[in-house]
Amino acid sequence: MLWMGIALLLLYLGSNVYLFVRLISLLSTLPIGIRIAFGTLFWLCAIALFVAMALRDATAIEPLTRILFNIGSAWLVFLLYMTLATLLVDIIHLIVPSFHYGTWCALGITLLLLTYGYYNHRHPRVKQMTITTQKEMATPCRIAMVSDIHLGYGTDREDLAGYVDLINTQKADVVVVVGDLIDNSIKPVKASDMCAEFERITAPEGVYMVAGNHEYISGIKACEEYLATTPVRLVRDSVVRLESGIQLLCRDDRSNRDRATIESLLSHCDQSLPTILLDHQPYDIAISDSMQVDIHLSGHTHRGQVWPLNWIVDRMYEQSCGYRQWSHTQAFVSSGLSLWGPPFRIGTHGEIAIIDILP
Repeated sequence: MLWMGIALLLLYLGSNVYLFVRLISLLSTLPIGIRIAFGTLFWLCAIALFVAMALRDATAIEPLTRILFNIGSAWLVFLLYMTLATLLVDIIHLIVPSFHYGTWCALGITLLLLTYGYYNHRHPRVKQMTITTQKEMATPCRIAMVSDIHLGYGTDREDLAGYVDLINTQKADVVVVVGDLIDNSIKPVKASDMCAEFERITAPEGVYMVAGNHEYISGIKACEEYLATTPVRLVRDSVVRLESGIQLLCRDDRSNRDRATIESLLSHCDQSLPTILLDHQPYDIAISDSMQVDIHLSGHTHRGQVWPLNWIVDRMYEQSCGYRQWSHTQAFVSSGLSLWGPPFRIGTHGEIAIIDILP
């Protein structure tokens, strides 16, 4: 893991150097003062995310941290596509020597992609599914399932208000948040009391949540204490039975190495009633299937968030996104409602899953 981190840092540094050399060459005829100003701004953007992460718990300079986080995270995607586009136009120039203005073409392509990615991120889709069960149910149940909202410097209270409005239009009986409601720090969430927006949720059976890895990054105890003051019920390694008869197996994130096993959670269930496992990271779907859990819900992957990372993520997990019928278990892995860091989705979609469970 350490070597992977070092390799990624070297790749990030190398990409920045490559892009800086290409862009500064465009300014070679301009005065030295302009080139120095450009270079300073370029490298400030390159380090902005690292500075923001270091300052994420510094409440006194929260506005500055938010600005640095947004600039630095957007820079990640700009760097990715600008580097790929520049390499592409370099290859084209080798094949067609008369092709000029390649860097400007790469910049235009990158800006168009980012414009599309931002629009796509701001318009999440609603994915509807109907699942029937042979087990006993008092009534049908509509579940609104969301994951990976990442409240903090990137996703704020205004964004959450829009998501709540979208959830309310679906008229769900219950809302489940499958991890990563909080991003990297609880401080900005508490400062704006963001989760108070859930008071407007119209789901009659309430809002239940399991922890994700980012709740642990933010400090699980601090998140737990804050959420206890909100309408969101954080459930860790326990079972909740809904009025319909559905049993929610709320499993803590794998960041907790002592979390409950799926078998132990099932031991508290009535096997004649439907079981739904909420587990943030989709590593144990095969175990859910072997234990004959009826429905398994996960998030975490974002499906890579932007191309070509989605290709990599699709190979990291046996089920990285979407619905799949296993031998006994019906599993759904969400690509997430919001996202971490860069406000762009390219090659993936943000989503709310509406699951109608019928007897």
